[in-house]
Amino acid sequence: MQTRLTLLGSTGSIGDSTLDVVARHPDRFSVYALTAHRNGDKLVAQCLKFQPEVAVVGDAETAAQVAAALRAQGCKTEVAHGPEALVEVARAAQCDTVVAAIVGAAGLAPTLAAARAGKRILLANKEALVMSGQIFMDAVHDNGAILLPVDSEHNAVFQCLPPCADKEAKLHGGVSKIILTASGGPFRTREPATLVNVTPEEAVKHPNWAMGRKISVDSATMMNKGLEVIEAHWLFNLPGSRIEVLIHPQSVIHSMVSYADGSVLAQLGNPDMRTPIAHALAYPDRVDSGVTPLDLAQIATLTFEKPDFTRFPCLALAIAALDAGGIASAALNAANEIAVEAFLDRRIGFMAIGDVVDRVLNALPNTSAATLAHVLAADADARRLASRFVAELTASAPGAEPIAH
Repeated sequence: MQTRLTLLGSTGSIGDSTLDVVARHPDRFSVYALTAHRNGDKLVAQCLKFQPEVAVVGDAETAAQVAAALRAQGCKTEVAHGPEALVEVARAAQCDTVVAAIVGAAGLAPTLAAARAGKRILLANKEALVMSGQIFMDAVHDNGAILLPVDSEHNAVFQCLPPCADKEAKLHGGVSKIILTASGGPFRTREPATLVNVTPEEAVKHPNWAMGRKISVDSATMMNKGLEVIEAHWLFNLPGSRIEVLIHPQSVIHSMVSYADGSVLAQLGNPDMRTPIAHALAYPDRVDSGVTPLDLAQIATLTFEKPDFTRFPCLALAIAALDAGGIASAALNAANEIAVEAFLDRRIGFMAIGDVVDRVLNALPNTSAATLAHVLAADADARRLASRFVAELTASAPGAEPIAH
């Protein structure tokens, strides 16, 4: 039987990699729905190739353009738009697996809908867990959903966990801690004093991975690794004190699990997202991903170092938000999204990203995250505060396009 997929965020880098793996195995996988925000031209090309039943975009104008282009090519894909349409394709009976690859908070509602519908979820949207941790995991457990991590680090941890029938028994088997590796991004060796002058063009040039602009900036600040620490806490039911971050510039070891007997198991591979995607798509089987096999002799050297919180204050902020609990993680994520957008628009400097997030966390009372309403309210409040702080920094900076704060 074929696995029928809904791919949330098909035009991003995760979407590209997923569809590449799908195309290699037409006997195993087919596509029920593809979704994008406003990248209509790319979505049209994907629909013509994979012939999904439904395509979803962000607004009516883009939907009309996509529908007209598909009709002109004789493609019968139905086109819908808006947040509700995303939710509908995520919980539709016609699909059994949902690849959650929408970047940011926008991915929460459809991913949560997939969990409540008992789907098999391939999670690449870490923000869903960062924002709604316990709520999301409860939805997975209460509705019999299957949650498989696609982030390369979490997928690596998943592969290194004890071989047991119930992967929820994550504290069993003598696991002492998990070690999330990080490349260190493009500024790992740059003098901290010069980071105030970083441009968006520099920040999005990741040394190892091809990713979207927002996640590339998050990698440069190491906020991405901080979000992954929070995600790992929920996925693997471990406290933050048992989740370690280790910089590994080669990005060959994707993460490790340390055991009570002194053993450390690691998952290795070339830095290509098709490996964890193929693993999650076919799990528990293994299929060809198209990734070049790893040649350790050619790599020759693997190095490691501890992260410098002076250089990467956003990582420290994320770890502190996890320790604080409540709505702190949701506020952290929301403030970061606003700050990164402002940086990419050249309204604030690179190091101001952490400043904005820090100011929001200090200004917003840390209340309960017991309900989705609490989480969404915190998200909205944090965005309003972050926008205000961005405006203040922009007004105080010299010139029309400040690069420092």
